Amino acid sequence: MTILDFTLATVVVTIGATLQGSVGLGLGMFGAPMLLLIEPGFIPGPLLCAALVLTVLLTHRERHSIRFSDLGWALSGRLVGIIAGVLVLTSLSPDRLRLVFGVLILFAVAMSASGLRLRISPPTLVASGTLSGIMGTTISVGGPAMALIYQYSSGARIRGTLSAYFVVGVSMSLVGLRSIGMFGREQLSLTAALLPGTLLGYLVSRYTAGALDKGYTRVAVLTVSAAAAILVVGRELLLR
Repeated sequence: MTILDFTLATVVVTIGATLQGSVGLGLGMFGAPMLLLIEPGFIPGPLLCAALVLTVLLTHRERHSIRFSDLGWALSGRLVGIIAGVLVLTSLSPDRLRLVFGVLILFAVAMSASGLRLRISPPTLVASGTLSGIMGTTISVGGPAMALIYQYSSGARIRGTLSAYFVVGVSMSLVGLRSIGMFGREQLSLTAALLPGTLLGYLVSRYTAGALDKGYTRVAVLTVSAAAAILVVGRELLLR
């Protein structure tokens, strides 16, 4: 990896980490399509590992806003999704996966923008956790499936609960990738290249999170989700 690649990756991850530290998601959604253009090896393991570091920091910072009652249901769905994601990774090509899930994210955003409210309940948490597990394990973008059911919650609840969810969920996904030989020494070295941007974005988000709590959280979640999905779909269509 060249110095230019490292610099570009740092900028991308800094922006993504700032978004995630501000609205509860964004590192995977913003970072994945960009990092694929810089170095495909960043996806999925290294980006997931960087996300784990970020979410540990965010969980500690937002620990007073975590809804622990939500986590058990969501993580049970995540486990099912990880198993499905591992099976998908061994059967379909990565480009087809990114196209399919990019379309799914856009569909989910469109449903949310239409005014449909998904009540936070055990069935919706399990379903969202399952989809998040599949998407997070395969393309490092597990945020939208969970964030869309929290979009009407306070910014603190979104950041706290999602960060705690991702600490456990991302750890589970990394174990799944390790089991099929997709996370090892090479991926750890690529993870190290993403850590400076991860830490910088976390520090910046300490100053940006409050601004998005003033009525802009839902708009931010939908905008980031849609923009990332368009990038993923557009890239895959242009390369066909």
